[in-house]
Amino acid sequence: MGRAEERRARQRGGRRAAPPARSSGTPSEGVAPGGRAAARKAAARGKKGTKNGKSGIRRLFTWKKILGTFLGFCLLGIGAFIVMYMMIDVPKGNAKAQEQSNIYKYSNGSVMAREGDTNREIVDLSEVPKPVQRTFVAAENKTFYTDSGVDLKGTARGLLNTLSGKGKQGGSTITQQYVKNYYLDQDQTVTRKLKELVISLKVDRTTSKDKILAGYINTSYYGRGAYGIQAAAQDYYRVDAKKLSVAQGAYLAALLQAPSQYDWAVASPTGKKLVQARWNYVLDNMVKQGWLDQTKRAEMTFPKPEEPRAAPGLEGQKGYFIKLAKQQLEKQLMAKENITQDEAEARVENSGWTFTLNIDKKKQAQLEKSVKDQLTKQLDPKKRNVDRNVQAGAVSVDPKTGKIVALYGGTDYTKHFYSNANRTDYQPASTFKPVILAAALENASETQSGKAIGANTTYDGTSKRQVVDSNGNKVGFAPENEDDHNYGKQVTVQTAMNQSINSVFAQMGVDVGMDKVLATATKLGMDTGKLRPLPAYTLGTMGASPIQMAGVYATLDNHGKQVTPTIIKSAEQGGTEFQMPDPIGEQVISREAADTVTSVLTGVVNDGTAEKSVQQNPARDGRKVAGKTGTSDDNKSAWFTGYTPDLVTSVGLFGENYKTKAQAKMYGVGGEPRVNGGGFPAEIWAEYTFGVAGKNTKFDLDTDQGAAVQPTWTPSPTPTRSDTPSSTPTTEEPSETPSETPSETPSQTPSQSPSQSPPTGEQSTPVEISTSPENPFDPNDDQ
Repeated sequence: MGRAEERRARQRGGRRAAPPARSSGTPSEGVAPGGRAAARKAAARGKKGTKNGKSGIRRLFTWKKILGTFLGFCLLGIGAFIVMYMMIDVPKGNAKAQEQSNIYKYSNGSVMAREGDTNREIVDLSEVPKPVQRTFVAAENKTFYTDSGVDLKGTARGLLNTLSGKGKQGGSTITQQYVKNYYLDQDQTVTRKLKELVISLKVDRTTSKDKILAGYINTSYYGRGAYGIQAAAQDYYRVDAKKLSVAQGAYLAALLQAPSQYDWAVASPTGKKLVQARWNYVLDNMVKQGWLDQTKRAEMTFPKPEEPRAAPGLEGQKGYFIKLAKQQLEKQLMAKENITQDEAEARVENSGWTFTLNIDKKKQAQLEKSVKDQLTKQLDPKKRNVDRNVQAGAVSVDPKTGKIVALYGGTDYTKHFYSNANRTDYQPASTFKPVILAAALENASETQSGKAIGANTTYDGTSKRQVVDSNGNKVGFAPENEDDHNYGKQVTVQTAMNQSINSVFAQMGVDVGMDKVLATATKLGMDTGKLRPLPAYTLGTMGASPIQMAGVYATLDNHGKQVTPTIIKSAEQGGTEFQMPDPIGEQVISREAADTVTSVLTGVVNDGTAEKSVQQNPARDGRKVAGKTGTSDDNKSAWFTGYTPDLVTSVGLFGENYKTKAQAKMYGVGGEPRVNGGGFPAEIWAEYTFGVAGKNTKFDLDTDQGAAVQPTWTPSPTPTRSDTPSSTPTTEEPSETPSETPSETPSQTPSQSPSQSPPTGEQSTPVEISTSPENPFDPNDDQ
């Protein structure tokens, strides 16, 4: 190697090259002439490539190559977007073209009702006061007047959520929402979102901001079947859009975020807090934008909207059927398509669905007749003003199929918007006691003396007896029996169920464990929400609807296989049937436990609180019946839920002030001192059931306990009174507005709370529970 070559080798290798090996001029050790130089160069390159232990792979990922690849992808994406921008044109508005009537049929296929004329009236933006226009901008898109019509960050977030299956995410501008409402559809797909982006850019470039805003407020859905601001102004405030105040406009603007949850008339306590927070947020944004004077803002109070008005053609019970059918379909759309409740509602309203309901015309007619005969005809509002404060609700279910074959939601859907069959704001009272027994049997629970709990297990039936825990410590709960009656120290569970003895079931619930009792209630079909395992719930002081209680008893009648009452037989759209879940679910409690409860409940009818109305009813004709009465605290609700082997029906009477809609006491209704479950509710149940239920049917029970398989023993009551004082917690006042569950299992439900105070007899005893759930409203999400 010459000197020049040696210098170059040192430069390449970073150190002085080794001196060339001497040779005789002939190849040695298999190296060809001139090969040593090439080998030295290769060795030098190898040492450079492995410097500091780094492999040659690093050369494949240099920052230049990474940057080049990134820029390449960016150019490719830009090119694809340019092509997409050129290829996608702004389509003709198709919102009106997609609107079709929904058709509702009875189970036999005969048409019940059509629902389809869209509640929308287009108004010019000039007819909407400027401050009201700005409430929508403040609520949805503060940069609306200056942006390019799209929110790239929000759209990217929406695309990622769609791809990852997380569903809807806020972030669209007013322009994008208008495009979605008027030009596209509600599908949560990547294709639709990309189209929305392109069309929004084009619309913003060719259309004035005022026209876009007008289109947005005229096409948005506000709940209650109202599309557009004019229909919403009429439905919520009974005024035209031009007469809306800023406060009212702010409510309608807030409503768009979640119309179903934020409708004041049916919102849960959490929903009401959220919509008020959203309303405040809108007005505060207007102040920040300089659109509203701070002093005027401080003087504003929340404008509670008017009660809903039923659509024409939904009179009688039909409106209740249709509302429940839509709620149940929306729930399944939410679950299967991962969409929000409001998106599901928009999918169902005026979208060409054909519903076939499970309602049996004959059974429905009989149920309505029974309510009229056994309740309405007994009321005289002119003579007794209290007779105005009674609402009836009932649901009848086939326990083998889960079909709701008859339903009574109220006097008339056009007069009483809330469905009494689906409301959850009243206590089920003693109709909850069978759930406690089911939990005891299912969990093989024992008394504190170590005896297995069953139909013949004895308890202390002393009124106001202090309940004690497993260590013998008082738990601060001593419920009073009806009329403060004492039943003695040795009362069987069978007798306690027959006579609805509060002191027995309060102690039994603690023996079983209230966590297990509530878990069993959930399995059987009740919505226990976030209820804490408190002893007071042994007396049914939570809220429940006739639909829920019918589901619980239908599951017992069905030998422990869960029954979820459903009104939908089929739902079709465009010739394609939407697959609803099977109403009959899995085995949630053992057959033996369920059948034992049924056996015990036959005693309530034969020897207990329902004996006169049911057992002695001349129309019974030998039918086998099981059931339970219930009367809540202060006589605000009264129940009878019962069943034959082939039909389960839950009937509830609810005290509701006819003016304020607040819960009211029913003392004196129909001339009776007190409305008990064994009175009007059981009488309605008996006339209906014995008019339609099959004859000569018997319970097929897998049990050796209870009144159905052995004689019952009723101990002689003792006249002694307990000297133990009652320690009954207090509770909050009831809500003035009844809550209505959108589906049998409610929609993201806040914790429930009892709405009444201490009981007597089979009546329930309340307990104080927090009703202030954490407010999840995020004021930073202004899109």
